[in-house]
Amino acid sequence: MNYVFNPPAVVSAPVVGRSERFPVHRIYCVGRNYEEHAKEMGFTGREPPFFFLKPADALVAVEAGQMGNLPYPSQTTNLHHEIELVVAIGKGGRNIKAADAAAHIYGYAVGLDMTRRDLQNDMKKQGRPWCIGKAFDHSAPMGPITPAQQAGDVAQAAIWLRVNGTDRQRSNVRNLIWNIGESIEALSAAWQLQAGDLIFTGTPEGVAAVVPGDVLSGGVDGLAPLTLKVAPA
Repeated sequence: MNYVFNPPAVVSAPVVGRSERFPVHRIYCVGRNYEEHAKEMGFTGREPPFFFLKPADALVAVEAGQMGNLPYPSQTTNLHHEIELVVAIGKGGRNIKAADAAAHIYGYAVGLDMTRRDLQNDMKKQGRPWCIGKAFDHSAPMGPITPAQQAGDVAQAAIWLRVNGTDRQRSNVRNLIWNIGESIEALSAAWQLQAGDLIFTGTPEGVAAVVPGDVLSGGVDGLAPLTLKVAPA
């Protein structure tokens, strides 16, 4: 097949212990999925799950043992970190039941849902979509994917983020409002999930701003960690 220009390369992520890479289809994000984070954003309770998307090429795939580079984005003075457990889908499907969700998971990774908070808040006030606050270039840094068989009990794992060596976020995956299986059930009722989809499952409390020069180190017990430096745009 001929194209009017060369198509872009497939977006992919490294896999722990393998030379093959994980090709990325879509990036889904679960909003306000830890109670304490919902409270710090002005919300409470177990509201129905909701989702937003980032483009696949927003991914910043950081290799194992390396420090990634995160360019500070344009049009913001309030760039926030949101550490998250990422679920990598290996088998697609529609209307997947929570009890069956594990069979569709290839592995897990540590990710950051970077947010231009000032732009997001402006859009919220105007009742407009806030893609500009969430779905910008380089907004989805992620470490290597650990296959599910090697990841241990992710549902009970500690999750944390340090900035310049100081704790910013610290919680446990068991504190998710909508757990991994429930999120997959809700997502697959609205979209047909595909092999290659990534699901950022939500962030705990403690989100805050970063500036150029900051070093972010994040982790989830049992998974390869994520380290990156915020660089000038």
